[in-house]
Amino acid sequence: MASDDLCYLDHAASTPLRTEVFDVMVPYLRDHFGNPSGAHRVARDARRALEEARDRVAEVVGSSPHDVVFTSGGTESDNLAVRGFVSQEYPTPVCPATEHHAVLDPVEHLDGRIVRVDSTGRVDLEHLAASLDPSVGLVSVMAVNNETGTIADLASISDVVRSSAPQAILHCDAVQAANWLDLVDVYAKVDALSLAGHKIGGPKGVGVLVVSASATPRPMLLGGGQEHERRSGTQNVAGAVGFAAALLATTRDRASQAARVSALSDRLVAGAIAIEGVEATVGAEARVPGICHLTTSVNSEDLLILLDREGVMASAASSCASGALNPSHVLLAMGRSVAQATGALRLSMSHGSDNAQIDRLLEVLPPAIETLRAASDGSGRA
Repeated sequence: MASDDLCYLDHAASTPLRTEVFDVMVPYLRDHFGNPSGAHRVARDARRALEEARDRVAEVVGSSPHDVVFTSGGTESDNLAVRGFVSQEYPTPVCPATEHHAVLDPVEHLDGRIVRVDSTGRVDLEHLAASLDPSVGLVSVMAVNNETGTIADLASISDVVRSSAPQAILHCDAVQAANWLDLVDVYAKVDALSLAGHKIGGPKGVGVLVVSASATPRPMLLGGGQEHERRSGTQNVAGAVGFAAALLATTRDRASQAARVSALSDRLVAGAIAIEGVEATVGAEARVPGICHLTTSVNSEDLLILLDREGVMASAASSCASGALNPSHVLLAMGRSVAQATGALRLSMSHGSDNAQIDRLLEVLPPAIETLRAASDGSGRA
């Protein structure tokens, strides 16, 4: 099947590289290849491009350029925050049960505390307050959930943290937020913020951790002392340039894209829930327009195989969990049944999504579900 025939509805996993981003990256892959830590002319050219990219990111986020730490992506940025802001004095990290595994796993590894959420995936503020004490060094909450698209109430969360654990750093994984939310507003409520390039039409393998001047994480990588001693290693100059260009383009287009994708989302969800056994996980008012999360009455792995055969690319949960047999930890934390969690379907959009793709999805989804339901009825398979 030709790539032009593919119906790509997995933008929450990765977005196509914007043409303008590719164009600005090429010179730093081919011509301006210097190590930005060097002293000669070629190195200075690379360093200048790196610092200009840092300036652009800071402008979009509303921070000082010094606050911007380039990393290898969202996972490293999250880990740098979780691991970097706990200490012997403040050894306890805290996060909701629905966090991405890049936060949840290091929090659990450090014997941290997990906070309950409600049926929409929003943080239980009373349980959050009860989980905070003078030992807490970090609280990490996603701005937008990567599976369901649920938007966190960061203002209320910030109030609880500032009141109950004023010593704690409040970190926000905003990887899924940049396409839909004003990052200046998000960053104003927290102390540290993580972003990733490939979620916004930028390159894979590059991200940032933005940290306020009062918050300095302990580095995970030691060596050359790059990024003001916060993340050693030769910087990915082309990646940083591409990331900054993608972030600027995303910010420029955010309002128009949100309106356009909202209309696509409404069509998608309305058509999908008309199918027997399909339900929307959260309402449109509680989520970003680009992530439509459904539960179905069939096994999601089998459903994804049938959709793939018809050229429809989707996912069941986080792309990091592809191939896993376990039900979604996000849905279980939201109080959904194991059956619902194993029948999850995430359909996500961004730039490049269009009505033809929604038409194709709504053409192939009903017969795919009916085929699996009939097979289940005939074999006894759940």
